[in-house]
Amino acid sequence: MIYALLPDTPSGEPRKLPFYLAMEEYLARYFEGEYFFMWQVDPTVIFGRNQQMDAEVNVGFCRSHGIGVYRRKSGGGCVYADRNNIMFSHVTTCSSVASTFTGFTGTVASMLRRMGIGEAHANGRNDIMIGDRKVSGYAFYHINLVNSLLHQTESRAIVHGTMLYDADVATMEQAITPSKVKLEAKGVGSVRQHVTTIREHSSIDIESFKCFVREELCHSTLELNAGDIEAIEQLAEPYYANEWITGTGRRHATVSRHRVEGVGEFMVDLRHSADNVPRIEAIDLAGDFFLLGDMDQTLLTPLCGCELTREALLKRLGSIKLERVIPNLRPEQLTEMLLQASGSSS
Repeated sequence: MIYALLPDTPSGEPRKLPFYLAMEEYLARYFEGEYFFMWQVDPTVIFGRNQQMDAEVNVGFCRSHGIGVYRRKSGGGCVYADRNNIMFSHVTTCSSVASTFTGFTGTVASMLRRMGIGEAHANGRNDIMIGDRKVSGYAFYHINLVNSLLHQTESRAIVHGTMLYDADVATMEQAITPSKVKLEAKGVGSVRQHVTTIREHSSIDIESFKCFVREELCHSTLELNAGDIEAIEQLAEPYYANEWITGTGRRHATVSRHRVEGVGEFMVDLRHSADNVPRIEAIDLAGDFFLLGDMDQTLLTPLCGCELTREALLKRLGSIKLERVIPNLRPEQLTEMLLQASGSSS
């Protein structure tokens, strides 16, 4: 991997979180090869593409304590970050989502073991654990680049996530509000019980840890310049839009909640016709599940007009190739959620 190096800001302070999300996209779109970089931010909450902000974030607490709140383009859950939390970003060409994702988390876990943390391991979904507690969690999304001259599409992958060197758990517990169902599914009663830190398991200081990570994972450096920074800042602008952050315009009036083991939480908002055999008129899915593609165009729009019967839903979902949109979710599971949301069991 190549380490993408940014010049410091004039003040020496970290940039706001949307800049780093845009930097990932910039590298994915305009640079060939495999890249990695680390970044830190002032206190910030970042939540997944399909999550409801008010359900995941204590917005009042964040505003009163100067904590930034932003939505990312990848799926997954809500996290709190500050300067003790090192964010990892990995950009590469993707031939297989599963191998790209697990390959990176496995590499990071192996790196921690080489540092002397023998209990570090990647779990089955998106976390890196030390023993039975989480030290790092990741999300994934990809960008399809079309080469019109060659009539080819290249898929570029972005895997990004947290690495808890240390943690202000008291602030974390106030800033984010994971559901009791989610915590119970993980076998813990609180955020505090669920997380651990590098500092608990090693005497290495934070700057030495960052140097170790870079030396272990990267073989060369790409230094970004002023022109790159200007282009990244332009890409970052949509992340600041209130409509993007709050999800204004998405339907969340009536929500049916579900949890699918190994996939995540779902909130199904469904409007249907009043026919004898009702049809889907509008649908939205929110939650902390992962996304591999454009859910709106690939899944939700094709479902509109479908009859709300088990047979019709399974047929429609079979043509959509659900596994290419939401990994590990079976058509039968989504069908049950849609039928329950509509009040039907047919």
